[in-house]
Amino acid sequence: MAFNFSQSSLKQFIRAVRASKTIADERAVIQKESAAIRASFREESADSSVRRNNVAKLLYLFTLGERTHFGQIECLKLLASPRFADKRLGYLGTMLLLDENQEVLTLVTNSLKNDLNHSNQYVVGLALCTLGNIASTEMARDLFQEIEGLLSTANPYIRKKAALCAMRIIRKVPDLQEHFIEKTKLLLQDRNHGVLLCGLTLIIDLCIHDPDLVEQFKTYTPVLVKQLKALTTAGYAPEHDVTGVTDPFLQVKILQLLRVMGKGDSGVSEQINDILAQVATNTDSSKNVGNSILYEAVLTILDIDADSGLRVLGINILGKFLSNKDNNIRYVALNTLIKVVNLEPNAVQRHRNTILDCLRDPDISIRRRALDLSFTLINETNIRVLVRELLAFLEVANNEFKPAMTTQICIAAEKFAPNERWHIDTVLRVLKLAGNFVKEQILSSFIRLIATSKPELQTYSVQKLYSALRTDITQEALTLAGAWVIGEYGDLLLKGGAYEEEELVQDVKESDIVDLLTGILDSAYVNGVIHEYIMTSLMKLTTRINDPAQIERVRRVLTASSDSLDVEIQQRSVEYGNLFGHDGVRRGVLERMPPPEARTEDRVLSDTGLGSKKSKSKIPAAKPKSGADDLLDLFSDDSAAAPVAPPTQANGHADIMNLFGGTAPAAQAPPAAASVNNILDLFGSGPSGSSAPAVAPTASSLLGDLGSSLSSPAPQPQQQAPAANAHTVYNKKGLLITLSLQRNADGLVAILARFKNNSFTDAMHGISLQAAVPKSQKLQLMPISSTELQPQGEATQQMKVQGSLKPPLRLRLRVAHSTGAENSTDQVDWSEPA
Repeated sequence: MAFNFSQSSLKQFIRAVRASKTIADERAVIQKESAAIRASFREESADSSVRRNNVAKLLYLFTLGERTHFGQIECLKLLASPRFADKRLGYLGTMLLLDENQEVLTLVTNSLKNDLNHSNQYVVGLALCTLGNIASTEMARDLFQEIEGLLSTANPYIRKKAALCAMRIIRKVPDLQEHFIEKTKLLLQDRNHGVLLCGLTLIIDLCIHDPDLVEQFKTYTPVLVKQLKALTTAGYAPEHDVTGVTDPFLQVKILQLLRVMGKGDSGVSEQINDILAQVATNTDSSKNVGNSILYEAVLTILDIDADSGLRVLGINILGKFLSNKDNNIRYVALNTLIKVVNLEPNAVQRHRNTILDCLRDPDISIRRRALDLSFTLINETNIRVLVRELLAFLEVANNEFKPAMTTQICIAAEKFAPNERWHIDTVLRVLKLAGNFVKEQILSSFIRLIATSKPELQTYSVQKLYSALRTDITQEALTLAGAWVIGEYGDLLLKGGAYEEEELVQDVKESDIVDLLTGILDSAYVNGVIHEYIMTSLMKLTTRINDPAQIERVRRVLTASSDSLDVEIQQRSVEYGNLFGHDGVRRGVLERMPPPEARTEDRVLSDTGLGSKKSKSKIPAAKPKSGADDLLDLFSDDSAAAPVAPPTQANGHADIMNLFGGTAPAAQAPPAAASVNNILDLFGSGPSGSSAPAVAPTASSLLGDLGSSLSSPAPQPQQQAPAANAHTVYNKKGLLITLSLQRNADGLVAILARFKNNSFTDAMHGISLQAAVPKSQKLQLMPISSTELQPQGEATQQMKVQGSLKPPLRLRLRVAHSTGAENSTDQVDWSEPA
């Protein structure tokens, strides 16, 4: 294609670029044209039309993202031309091709100074536009006097542009604002709408960047109210009418300035309440221009100290926006309601149904905003309705919504649940619908909820989870929760229960449970974490079921993974296989875990760390809050309580008891079965009089030594403190606790606590003892032998205190136990008798 680049017009150049069929052809056209423009610049042609044509092409190249720096000087040359066409293109090129950081800009200052004093208003307008766009700090200081003079010129065309240029100058040099304030105040009384609009823009910018100036403009509140009232009641004015609304741009600006002046000022707010109500009720909402005014009015109402009736009116306007067909209006309404829901929650609640309808909107942005707003509306009275709607949305929601939704629904359920059963049902429904998107702290909270529930709810939960797993094993969180609960409460599952739900299994056989768990292991949905949980669940079931055939079947399943490439799975397989040879130990280490306590930083409602990697050690959140956290300040004197040392895992099977995660409670030791007490001394971990805490052997070392250690008769555990001289420290509600002390010369006090249920009819459960000592001493708390006491039953717990060189020993004790449905927690101060 023959194309003369040196003489082509802008239209021809654009046509040639668009006619290019490939990127390479387009690049070739652009490169040739750039070369022709450079050559033309070097010729220094006196014809201004050629220079103007070349600069016009450069601006087109600029829009294409090409390099155009070589044309900056040519733009400055056009500024010096006396022709308006040259100046117009030169100023346009200057604004686009230059910025305030380029040194060549200093050459523009003189041209601007001359043109700001030009007799032609349009030339002055070009200079003002350019200065308002690219003014640097130096240019602002050099030219602010010219702008100050133009603010009071008789020409409204120049005044409005000067006001906007002054805003740029003040932003660059805030110290110059005092030169413009008085003349800016005069702009508020200007009868020209354009000048008034630009003056309002300048004042709003001044007040935002310097709040101290707000007081100077508050005296003009009546003037602004009068102008706004005139606009809202004015008849048809052709020069200002926009689809039936008089100058909506000016109305919006006045509302914005009123919002700035009325914020935090009850006096100004009272002056503008009436006009805001008038604007909110009289503005036509059937057109976008009316909606823009209404939106600004609502923002002003919600920002100032408006009365409650006016606030409700504003929120009702936003609620009406939600029914608009325009997605932009609905999005803005939802976004604003989220910000004000805490100010007027009852008013927002009235639009709950409309908000929930937005959850089904095709626009994903609308759905996301509606979802955020829905969660903020949840409270004790509407928790059932809203969660039901949110669960319905969760069922059809995009995957990107599910992680946040599952978290928020479970947080709301934990905070506002009407009862525990509803809470369990809600979280279980979440696990069924989006179990692959549930974060680990949510799952941990669900496990804790079941573990701390009443026995009948535990039976209900294990049956529901069993039934759910029989239906669906594709949801990871559901599988993990089911595995943990079935392993922990498999005996309750076998007992059955009377529930109205037809899908609940009423008659479950031991073989059915083993079939379900082994089926999950053989499925395509099993991963490493699920495999580990299923193995531990099966291992726990061996102490919950009685059929020798099923126990043997479980043993074969577990030992089959002894050659797994996964080290964790292989280790579990070997250790669990070794446990089958020692039934007493197996039943002790696999007994039911104590209800885990939630640490403050791990609670769901804190919503921190939810995105961390899921691992087996996190699911039950069994790591309780340390007893030291509660007892740190139990001593009120100057010898504050020292942190309670973690209990020694003298039984050596802490890792097996907590394979799902968490550590044993720090000041409330886990129960230890009587059969486990017999192996306390096999590893030298029993009390030995040493002041240092004994190091707990790992599960591997325990199981590795079982073969040799258990082959000989186990010695009886040594009694650390004699039963004689027992001191009664607690005798309430049927529970008697006595302490027996034995002192050593090195300041070590060995203590044996004895617990006795004095009742002849009622059993006790959840028995725990926490203790604190002064800072100068160190406490080591051993596990309690049993957290459950039958009528007239007894239990013991050992502790050691280091640093008490002479009597009396001082302890502060916290005792907790439950009898039936009654929970009791008491605190006791005890001193050793002299």
